[in-house]
Amino acid sequence: MAFMILVNTPGDGNHTYWPLEHARWHGWTPTDVVFPSFLWIIGVAMTLSLGRRLARGDSRAGLFRQAARRAAILFALGVLVYVYPAFDLSTQRILGVLQRTAICYLAAAAIYLTTRLRGQIVWIVSLMAVYWLLMKFVPVPGYGSGRLDVEGNLAHYVDRIVLGSHNYLQTKTWDPEGIVSTLPAIATCLLGLVAGYILGLRRSLGERCLRLLGLGVILLAAGLICNTWLPINKKLWTDSFTLFMAGLDFVLFAGFLWLVDGLGWRRVVKPLVVMGMNTIVIYLASEFLDEALGWVHWTGADGKVVLREWLYEHLFAQLASPYNASLIYAVSYVLVMFLIAWALYRRGWFVRV
Repeated sequence: MAFMILVNTPGDGNHTYWPLEHARWHGWTPTDVVFPSFLWIIGVAMTLSLGRRLARGDSRAGLFRQAARRAAILFALGVLVYVYPAFDLSTQRILGVLQRTAICYLAAAAIYLTTRLRGQIVWIVSLMAVYWLLMKFVPVPGYGSGRLDVEGNLAHYVDRIVLGSHNYLQTKTWDPEGIVSTLPAIATCLLGLVAGYILGLRRSLGERCLRLLGLGVILLAAGLICNTWLPINKKLWTDSFTLFMAGLDFVLFAGFLWLVDGLGWRRVVKPLVVMGMNTIVIYLASEFLDEALGWVHWTGADGKVVLREWLYEHLFAQLASPYNASLIYAVSYVLVMFLIAWALYRRGWFVRV
């Protein structure tokens, strides 16, 4: 969550260090790790929450109804993020980060409640196989089949036809959280289920960490191999991206699991725990505040003055070089969000969807 806010709110988008930017098309940067990690950890958490409730006898139908309600709320909040503050329904973005999260969560919940580990692995393979077949062999009018450039790929074509003017504002005709690429995104969430299964094994902490690490290395290698046929690409959420990012998550999770539960580094990660206890609230607060800062303006001697730009120019731009000033602004914004999270944490206010 902290890293997501950091990359989402630079002081000057034209002066941002490359690790804090998404890859322009093929390839990846540290920023591209954030969203798949959210979906992956949802799968891990699902095995703990739903698994515990199944063990105490809760009905699968009742659990799915609750999951559907949560998914509907998440989707609605995602729509609200993009409709605020202009409320222009003619170009309202339909899909987005929270919307994809809602869809993947609901699909993963349905699969978890109706299958065991072997069935979940079959779903992972099937979703990625269907996506690969669609992207490689379904022809796009005017371009043909198998195109993976920005304009000629199937995902772009489907978004343009189905979503029309309701696509991502910066692209106009396609959405980085679009329709077709949601298939492998669901697989990302399901790979989190596999990690949750390993986490729940009645084995020593060291053995579980080794299993997570080993599977992570295998997935990293698989992603790099698949990169030959379907390049790592976050905006298309390609199969290679799905495997590679899940591999990173397995490796990082194994490392943190050993450091926190094995070596007892709980105080070191406490600030991250505070941020993570109210993720939805902090995400919405960061988005709404940033939108408000960009929306509030007044007419000055030099014309229109936007509050966000005024704050950056007067409080940050003079402190350092353009790249460093932009970074200082982003870090300051993260600290503001942390203060909100800390206040909620101290009061014991934890908002659940």
